[in-house]
Amino acid sequence: MTRLPLVLALFAAGCATPAPPPQPLSGAWGGHHVGILFGATDARVDYDCGAGTIVGPVEPRAGGAFEARGLHTPGQGGPERAGFTPPSFPARYSGRVRGDSMTLLVEVPEIGSQIGPYALRRGAEPLLVRCL
Repeated sequence: MTRLPLVLALFAAGCATPAPPPQPLSGAWGGHHVGILFGATDARVDYDCGAGTIVGPVEPRAGGAFEARGLHTPGQGGPERAGFTPPSFPARYSGRVRGDSMTLLVEVPEIGSQIGPYALRRGAEPLLVRCL
């Protein structure tokens, strides 16, 4: 009879389901001064005065941290000029996801710029103030 609790504990441990692996980020995320729309193969980032792209799906690690590569395009004040393509620079996107909350930091080494950190929520509309 003294072994019954041990047998039950082992049985219960064998039935425990491990946590599912993190899934790639998807859908719209928004916050003050930033918005991200994650697709199946990439993501579009919009800032107050700029934009970016993230190449490939963003897959957070078990603790929610993530890193991704992409491009950052600084914004230009005033109207867009016909035929002008603004320069884009390689960027490193990093942050952490916890439930429906995300922090995001963007580093653009070529121009010595760090953008953020930003706080975003899944499904929230971005609150952008476009540059003039």
